[in-house]
Amino acid sequence: MKRTDLLHIVQKHGAPVYAYDSNKIISQFNRLTDAFKGVNNLRLNYAAKALSNLAILRLMNSLGSGLDTVSIQEVKLGLLAGFKPESIIYTPNGVSLEEIEEAAALGVQINIDNLSILEQFGAKHPDIPVCIRINPHVMAGGNSNISVGHIDSKFGISIHQIPHLLRIVELTNMNINGIHMHTGSDILDIDVFLYASEILFETAKNFKNLDFIDFGSGFKVPYREGDIQTNIEELGKKLTTRFNEFCSAYGKDLTLAFEPGKFLVSEAGHFLAKVNVVKQTTSTVFASVDSGFNHLIRPMLYGSAHEIVNISNPKGRERYYSVVGYICETDTFGNNRRINEISEGDILCFKNAGAYCFTMASNYNSRYRPAEVLWHEGKAYLIRERETFDDILNKQVDQKELFEPKKEKAAAK
Repeated sequence: MKRTDLLHIVQKHGAPVYAYDSNKIISQFNRLTDAFKGVNNLRLNYAAKALSNLAILRLMNSLGSGLDTVSIQEVKLGLLAGFKPESIIYTPNGVSLEEIEEAAALGVQINIDNLSILEQFGAKHPDIPVCIRINPHVMAGGNSNISVGHIDSKFGISIHQIPHLLRIVELTNMNINGIHMHTGSDILDIDVFLYASEILFETAKNFKNLDFIDFGSGFKVPYREGDIQTNIEELGKKLTTRFNEFCSAYGKDLTLAFEPGKFLVSEAGHFLAKVNVVKQTTSTVFASVDSGFNHLIRPMLYGSAHEIVNISNPKGRERYYSVVGYICETDTFGNNRRINEISEGDILCFKNAGAYCFTMASNYNSRYRPAEVLWHEGKAYLIRERETFDDILNKQVDQKELFEPKKEKAAAK
């Protein structure tokens, strides 16, 4: 999307607003597919948690993507978006057996990450195919907050528990058709990822009827000019060779699966907010926008650095600003950033706002969640309306009669 396209979206749909570029999503999907073109059976399961708007899910489905889900609600969204049950994998963490059974009844691929539920599910439903999530105890991501493969992680079954796992499978006679891992986001070192893959290959040898091996995802995207990113092409070349070797030794052509989320949608997203106030203090110039961590929590939660651009004044003299929000908490988007001169009423664009941004938005301070717009084939399509005060009240039960004066007290007066 061009700067003028973004300004057009704000003019038509107001601010704050999330805008997504379908062309970027499509190009990222094709890039990942091309990197693994040497694999006979490749399945990309889009991670719905990154951006779960129905329009985005329909776009992914149209590209031939599968769907990675972590809740029964995401499963139902996927089905509503047109995904076939068999193209959806359900990988929850810490949910009840009842929710897993509900997902299984819908016909999706079940992926279990703990021994307790594995044993219970296998005892009750030995004929339902199950994938097993392994924790390889390898931290391939660069941020400990979003890496999930380390030894203290709540995710996955430890590789040290493989003997116990195999005992459960033997006793229940359950059908294990897949092995899965996810080491975390922002993979910096391909060799570390490949090392974790070797652990997964070694684990897979214990199961004779696999259909697929799921290597998770977590591919890093650039957040600023010159930023490092996962070399997908190099990873594709190296992992393809190793995967094909494994399939040959295994005696079966398995499917290589990934569950990309951020890689597909992060760079496609732009968050647009209007500057309410430019405030000069003794040491800092604050640009306060009509938003806060209620709309974009990643900078405060993860320390994520989203590039901020003044699209209203792209040629203005650069100055240092701290961009902050209107929430009654510290909600800093960026400290002392060099940005083209900002005036009140300008529109700031936060880049890389496609993944884990709107999906983590809230109504904190009773603020409305913003609209979402999809820029597709040169046109802006509203894909989520901006909330209203009625949405804030929705589902609340106003028990005002509890606090009205009692009739007898009123009569006495």
